[in-house]
Amino acid sequence: MKKLSMMLAALVLSAGPAAADPVEGVWKTEVDDGAYAYITMRPCGGDICGVISRTFNASGEFKSENIGKPLVWDMTPAGGGSYSDGKIWQPSTGKVYKSKMALSGNTLNVSGCVGPFCKQQTWSRVQ
Repeated sequence: MKKLSMMLAALVLSAGPAAADPVEGVWKTEVDDGAYAYITMRPCGGDICGVISRTFNASGEFKSENIGKPLVWDMTPAGGGSYSDGKIWQPSTGKVYKSKMALSGNTLNVSGCVGPFCKQQTWSRVQ
């Protein structure tokens, strides 16, 4: 029994960290209402979430009151670069949309709908 416990402990220690989700990192949004943002995407439980990490307008970087606020949450990895069942907040309108994402290389297609009204953006990877 002692041998088995030691073997299991060695296996756990040698496994290393779990692989990062390919959407993790920093993404640049499209311009909306004269500004754009960098969104930092990270795991949150078994899902993916994103917070506003930097904001920019025509004059350059500025300190928006939205920095640190969640923009994307509850995005469930569905395989093949697809994410579904999430929510996304549009700061310029204050609306929350039911959302999904599709990752292709360094491009992230983000779309969301409130009832029959849908919007979409293509984000580019920063980091």
